Amino acid sequence: MGHDMIGGRTVREATLVLADGSVFEGELFGAEPEGGITTGEVVFNTVMSGYQEVISDPSYAGQIVTFTTSHLGNYGTTPVDDEASRVWCRGVVLREMARRRSSWRADGDLDSYLRNAGIAAIGAVDTRRLTRIIRDHGAMPGAFGAASVDELSAAVAAARTTDGCDLVGEVTTRSAYDVAGNTARRVVAIDCGIKTTILRCLSDIAEVTVVPSGATAAEILAIAPDGVFISNGPGDPAAVAQVPDTLRDLLGEVPIFGICMGNQMLGTALGGRTYKLPFGHHGGNHPVRDPSTGRVEITSQNHNYCVDLTGVAEVEVTHLNLNDGTLEGFRSTRHAAFAVQYHPEAGPGPHDSRYLFTRFADLIDANR
Repeated sequence: MGHDMIGGRTVREATLVLADGSVFEGELFGAEPEGGITTGEVVFNTVMSGYQEVISDPSYAGQIVTFTTSHLGNYGTTPVDDEASRVWCRGVVLREMARRRSSWRADGDLDSYLRNAGIAAIGAVDTRRLTRIIRDHGAMPGAFGAASVDELSAAVAAARTTDGCDLVGEVTTRSAYDVAGNTARRVVAIDCGIKTTILRCLSDIAEVTVVPSGATAAEILAIAPDGVFISNGPGDPAAVAQVPDTLRDLLGEVPIFGICMGNQMLGTALGGRTYKLPFGHHGGNHPVRDPSTGRVEITSQNHNYCVDLTGVAEVEVTHLNLNDGTLEGFRSTRHAAFAVQYHPEAGPGPHDSRYLFTRFADLIDANR
């Protein structure tokens, strides 16, 4: 592998290898990969902006994120845009890294941000070809670094996907903490990988106590919440056993609202099953329709798994994905509980769906 100087920075040539044998040439950015090689499940995200929010989203634990937009880093980074206290994704793949940042908000550049977070990236990659492979063959393990193709291929063979992995237990908070907010209500948020923007939206309607994903129903009810929220999170929902059990004990006791992983947890608690999508939904432009009104909202999404409620009684479908017809939201007709598969907090993404936090507040008020 060779070395070049670009903008005063030494560039190291690198290679990305996928589980299907596809090989991509590129150059290393960010931190030095641990052991010289970065491995993870390769997915793609179609956002045009909001790269820092995507990279810092705990839902990407175990995954290498490919950005389909052609330039990354052009407006720099700022701590205000971090969605978590640390970065959980395994790595980043991009077409071209901006050589300079140009935003009054920025206090750093993306390359430095990745280095400080300990995250490796590979740039100058043909991301159009890479995205087509993932679309055609599904998300799959990959490995990149300055190592040889043979070494990278061996690393891919040993890499795991998110199938069967309880990654929620890795990213959840270790102890409960409070977030100041609207004193009209108190909400307990079950942290499956919660994002900062979600907490901002929840604090608009309530004071929030964030609890670990392993919190029991008794522990949650002891806080005397007016409502319970279940957050987004990474990994295979079928591998997360305790949260659905907790929700079964909470149903009928307190209003419940779930998003993303929370949607999958509530669906499982009500008797549904989860399954893996071929390449998931990752982006800020997914059209979702409410069949009861015909209203379409453009949504922010980040998930590899979906809920199937076939045969489940006392549930109503509230939202459907217009790209592939998959379930995007439902409500219980027996209990005060509803959920959506997308990210209504829109960090990043359009704000079409933020009304759902007000809907949660209204549900709480109606069930006191």
